Amino acid sequence: MRDTAPFIDPVSGELDLRQILRESLPVLALVVLFGGLALLVFLVALFVGGLAGVLSTLLSQLILAVGAGVVLVYAVARGVQLSGV
Repeated sequence: MRDTAPFIDPVSGELDLRQILRESLPVLALVVLFGGLALLVFLVALFVGGLAGVLSTLLSQLILAVGAGVVLVYAVARGVQLSGV
């Protein structure tokens, strides 16, 4: 178990902005990955239309839902690792 709280500089007691930035970059990468993939599929839906467009829209929504779940699971798992439990 850690003696100090995560994201707090043990010397000064202030927020450790470097650690916050280090921990936020993987989350940002996951959001950009799933958001970009969903955007590409949604653009296909805009240009195709018809039944293929509807299916592409549904697929982009599924990608966003799965991406949100992956980001949430990552955040919880990383939080557990940082807390030392």
